[in-house]
Amino acid sequence: MHLHILGICGTFMGGLAILARELGHTVTGSDANVYPPMSTQLESQGITLMEGYEAAHLSPEPDLVIIGNAMSRGNPAVEHVLNRGIPYTSGPQWLSDNVLQSRWVLACAGTHGKTTTSSMLAWVLEDCGYQPGFLIGGVPADFGLSARLGESDFFVIEADEYDSAFFDKRSKFVHYRPYTAILNNLEFDHADIFPDLAAIQRQFHHLVRTVPAIGRIVIPAGEPALNEVLDMGCWSEIERVSSKAGEAADWQAKVVSSDFSQFDVLYNGVPQGRVNWSHTGAHNVNNALVTLAAAHHIGVQPKDGIEALNQFQGVKRRMELLATVGGISVYDDFAHHPTAIATTLEGLRGRVSEGRIVALIEPRSNTMRMGIYKDRMAPATEHADEVIWYQPPGLDWSLDSVIAASASRARLSVDLSQTIAELSASLSAGDHLVIMSNGGFGGVHQRLIAALRKRWEPAE
Repeated sequence: MHLHILGICGTFMGGLAILARELGHTVTGSDANVYPPMSTQLESQGITLMEGYEAAHLSPEPDLVIIGNAMSRGNPAVEHVLNRGIPYTSGPQWLSDNVLQSRWVLACAGTHGKTTTSSMLAWVLEDCGYQPGFLIGGVPADFGLSARLGESDFFVIEADEYDSAFFDKRSKFVHYRPYTAILNNLEFDHADIFPDLAAIQRQFHHLVRTVPAIGRIVIPAGEPALNEVLDMGCWSEIERVSSKAGEAADWQAKVVSSDFSQFDVLYNGVPQGRVNWSHTGAHNVNNALVTLAAAHHIGVQPKDGIEALNQFQGVKRRMELLATVGGISVYDDFAHHPTAIATTLEGLRGRVSEGRIVALIEPRSNTMRMGIYKDRMAPATEHADEVIWYQPPGLDWSLDSVIAASASRARLSVDLSQTIAELSASLSAGDHLVIMSNGGFGGVHQRLIAALRKRWEPAE
């Protein structure tokens, strides 16, 4: 069967394309923006990519078109599909019908940490011999690809609450029907489709409704928004995790290092071992605990899960160290919400207490672009020594108020080339530059590294 995927370079749709190819389908796809790492990953799988949404990309006519949630009426390819009567479906529906049926699905949901937690969970199951399938909205370093069918009945999926398609406004995760569901946290986000937090909570309630009575829901203790979801109705086992002293939970962590990279794990009050890894931040402690709880649901012993976590390599674009040039460390991070920005910078500060932290941030997500969190943006960067806020084209409000409210040195960037030149001249050995964006950010990562190398590694 020939499948054509509209929006194929999105993290979810790209993973879906890999699964379809693994099932033996011929897969092609279109997207407005084709860039690494997803483009290179797809091309390596023998998937043909086309730039733009021209109707001509659907010739020869495919057997089925899978339409991404970024596609709307008026899109030339969408209109061609509808006018021609070409069979179509949403990504989550196709996944449910063709991959998830009769499998034990472990779903990782939440406003933050879905990609990292899904990657952790897939790796723990893999290291413990379960050979899971997975679909993750990023590229886990332990696997080198974002999706695979696996060799067992277990399937790990990053379960986001964004809508399924223009013709199906339910959240993606209502299609997945997990036996094990992680609800990692819940804040207001996706302001382009949700009017308020209550609307998101309603979708989370729909997810909870699909978990069987023999299933398990794993959540952090002390999360009011999630507790309110469960109060709407819950028919499954619940396990809670916490890294806060004195907070009641089935799984607890006692942090022993300032950067949160070392912590002891307790299950029902009994010590199980110590996680000692390269990852930082309080958020990753929480991610580790919910991972251990979810893995335990299918039989992984805590000590084995901890051993696996100690080998976990991380995920591309999640505090990924891209290069060290002249003693200057350059990181790529996907953070696009004040909470994620804050916890990421806090973790790095705990690790590099003597180094200077410089953050270059693009407020690119729909929620950030709408100014929903403008009052939280400056406080989120308190652990940075210097912050550069990039004003992307189309941002219809000024970042001046954010800069004025910053406790750190902060400035505005409207020209990436100029900012690259300034940074390459001002950064020095021992500095840590964190580039934060959930998009390609004009290729600033590699452009800046090239500029630093030109300065610090002149040709002999």
